[in-house]
Amino acid sequence: MTSTQPRPTTYTPPAKQDTGTDYQQVLEDLSTASVRRNFDPYIDIDWDAPHMAVIPNDPRWILSYKVDPIGRHPWYQSLPKEKQIKIGMWRQANVAKVGLQFESILIRGLMQYADRLPNGDKRFRYTTHEAKEECNHTLMFQELVNRIGMDTKGMRWWLRRASPIIPLFSTFWPTIFYFGVLAGEEPIDHIQKDFLRAREELHPAMSAVMELHVAEEARHISFAHNHLRNTVPRKGPITKFALSIAMPIVMRVLCSAIVVPPKDFEREFDVPKSVMKDIFWKSEQSQIFLSGVFGDVRMLAEQCGLMNPASRQVWRAMGIDGRSSRYRSEPTYNAS
Repeated sequence: MTSTQPRPTTYTPPAKQDTGTDYQQVLEDLSTASVRRNFDPYIDIDWDAPHMAVIPNDPRWILSYKVDPIGRHPWYQSLPKEKQIKIGMWRQANVAKVGLQFESILIRGLMQYADRLPNGDKRFRYTTHEAKEECNHTLMFQELVNRIGMDTKGMRWWLRRASPIIPLFSTFWPTIFYFGVLAGEEPIDHIQKDFLRAREELHPAMSAVMELHVAEEARHISFAHNHLRNTVPRKGPITKFALSIAMPIVMRVLCSAIVVPPKDFEREFDVPKSVMKDIFWKSEQSQIFLSGVFGDVRMLAEQCGLMNPASRQVWRAMGIDGRSSRYRSEPTYNAS
């Protein structure tokens, strides 16, 4: 598969710093921010306000042409408005359910990771703060699913089955675990930010959930980036090479498992298999979307020394190569 975005000809690494000291300061800053600026979904979202009600045939549930891979496909665009709304409600409920399930895996992994940390390690405080925030996110996502009223299953079946095993990676292979964290957090965060930037007319319940989630997720993604930037460069050359190959594979596999709807979606709405293949990920637009999701992670791979000729070929083979972001959360389209 050819690159969907131009790759920079050169990459200039940041100036050498005392990364250990920087990392300790980042941990202090993130922990302090978690105390001073946090949210409770049952205090900060007025679920029972009249404007938050989920009512039949509300056009605000129609999927965005600009942002959602399903919403921009001609098959979806050709459907009657009523069916577009129903699909949109199902889709948003399923995305929320996926978010809940992913956060549940992350919480378990974070607590196992924290359990192995020595006394005085600043990672213990931050990871526990993050686990607490993720618990609130699971409450928020489930509340949204319940109010939409679509009985969706969330993740694809094999990932639901594997969910009790995945947290073990945080104990035995923590770097791979944090690759998995970013493979789940980056696509969801990317899509939600694109929705908010696009200024689409979202249902108030959806926009409230997205705004709260994006605000706290910024800390969580920042920790994962800083943690990997601090720990990966210290590993030996063989380990780093193996990680450079594993990173794009983890990103691609978990992204599809999280973003692609389960088979129930095809059965529920009679979606042709050719349409599903086109949306995920054969069409040119879908390839651009898939590549854009991982701009920040490609930047991180450069910073960690995990981009090399062999790993670049794996990124390309996975269909997720392209230009690295110049800065975190760089937009991938013009939202004006």
